[in-house]
Amino acid sequence: MNPAYAIPAVALVVLATVLVGAFGLRVSRTTSDFYVASRTVGPRLNAAAVSGEYLSAASFLGIAGLVLVQGPDMLWYPVGYTAGYLVLLLFVAAPLRRSGAYTLPDFAEARLASRPVRRLAGAFVAGVGWLYLLPQLQGAGLTLTVLTGAPGGLGAVIVAVVVTVIVAAGGMRSITFVQAFQYWLKLTALLVPAFFLVLAWQGDGAPGGAFAEPAAFREQRAVTVADTLTLRLDRPLTVTADGTVDGYAHHGTRLHLDPGPHRVRAGTRLTFAAGTPVPAAAPGPDDALSPSRAESRTERPLYATYGLILATFLGTMGLPHVVVRFYTSPHGVAARRTTVTVLALVGAFYLLPPVYGALGRLYAPDLALTGDADAAVLLLPDRMIGGTGGDLLGALVAGGAFAAFLSTASGLTMAVAGVVTQDVLPNRGVPHFRLGTVLAMAVPLAASILVGGLPVADAVGLAFAVSASSFCPLLVLGIWWRRLTPPGAAAGMLVGGGSALLAVAATMAGLPGGSGTPHALLAWPALWSVPLGFLTMVLVSLATPGRVPPGTAAILARCHLPEELGTGDRGAEVTG
Repeated sequence: MNPAYAIPAVALVVLATVLVGAFGLRVSRTTSDFYVASRTVGPRLNAAAVSGEYLSAASFLGIAGLVLVQGPDMLWYPVGYTAGYLVLLLFVAAPLRRSGAYTLPDFAEARLASRPVRRLAGAFVAGVGWLYLLPQLQGAGLTLTVLTGAPGGLGAVIVAVVVTVIVAAGGMRSITFVQAFQYWLKLTALLVPAFFLVLAWQGDGAPGGAFAEPAAFREQRAVTVADTLTLRLDRPLTVTADGTVDGYAHHGTRLHLDPGPHRVRAGTRLTFAAGTPVPAAAPGPDDALSPSRAESRTERPLYATYGLILATFLGTMGLPHVVVRFYTSPHGVAARRTTVTVLALVGAFYLLPPVYGALGRLYAPDLALTGDADAAVLLLPDRMIGGTGGDLLGALVAGGAFAAFLSTASGLTMAVAGVVTQDVLPNRGVPHFRLGTVLAMAVPLAASILVGGLPVADAVGLAFAVSASSFCPLLVLGIWWRRLTPPGAAAGMLVGGGSALLAVAATMAGLPGGSGTPHALLAWPALWSVPLGFLTMVLVSLATPGRVPPGTAAILARCHLPEELGTGDRGAEVTG
């Protein structure tokens, strides 16, 4: 990719983001403007804003990378991300808006009349938000590295600074306009290059096998391994090596590798002949073979698929940056219309990343070995078209990628800042909200610089698992079951969400050693942590029937009765 084109494109996106955010600042005057845009955002603008913040680095880069590496099984990601809004529409959108709350912790306190439950919900909002913010910052670092060769932390810092300024300056008003603008920018940035890439593919004789298992090199290609990895072969492989393979140094040696694991040291150059299948690769430190989510997906494909479906279907309703959007709707009908429009906008977008993943399996299969599969969307225009046309399309894609990081990071920072301001800082005014914004971004920024991470789509999938295990039971039972009690809600969030969070931490740390069932259970926790959260919440609530809040009937009526009856906007009074 030519930096002379890509860097100005990214700079223009950042500048446009700041200018659009400044327009929102001009109309942000009250505390309600900062938190929920005074509940005046119409369905079409709100739907574009929801879509803009929802379509993150995982959507723009990660899905294509996973399809490139692992094939059509990864199409469950876009299906699940889209279908999650259908579940949200059916069970949560309108009742949540009618509750009158500002945030998820507000809803928890209004429904259960419990400050401890509110604080626990706030802790999970921060945890899910930070877990989701981390891959956005890592994706920004990857994009800037691909564009300029700059250190990965620089892209994360740029996104963090821009997002913090926009959110702190204008709050929800500003980011509503920013995210709506960025949805259409992201759609254009994928749609236009995809059109020309498909034309180039057709002009190349339309080679088949985009989803062949495994992908193969269409021409002789040399690949330099950036980090030590393990090739896991299910068939013999012939390759020319310059470097260290299985502990032995080679200098232009033609190797014949038997099926099984083979360790390749960082810096080794492997040359593959045309037609050679791309071997499966996993991170491999010097002292042990390290498992990955990809291995668990291969060993337990049905379990991994169901775990992914459950996490994405049910996790959407608990994502703090998505849920807070429904508090900006003027009424429950508008919240439902927003959700229906979001289904159309998100569904249209998700037709595009799999196209890049399939073309990447044909034209950039080496990215699966270098660990840069997430960069397939950025690199395909240059590889397939080249010249000035490829540079211009690559610049458009790069600008769209930065828009993805900025829009999603804005929504997440807004949601976490709201919780920090209301539940941690001593005052809820606008100055303290701005301080909360800085704190909300500081934690994931430090983590993105200090530690590595999973591929962006995998990391976001884990955030969905935590959300589905904690907030999905709270919202569904809180809206539809009058016998829910504060001890039940707290126990369910702790057991379901806490166990998923521990599984996420273990997966990111590479635990447990080896592969097999224990690793699969931790890598795909939603299949057991979501039922565990629901079951715990129900059983503890049934065991504490005397703790049902006395105002339960009133708050449920507020959630379910038409707002024309005048019950829809008083829930926020509960939180003062």
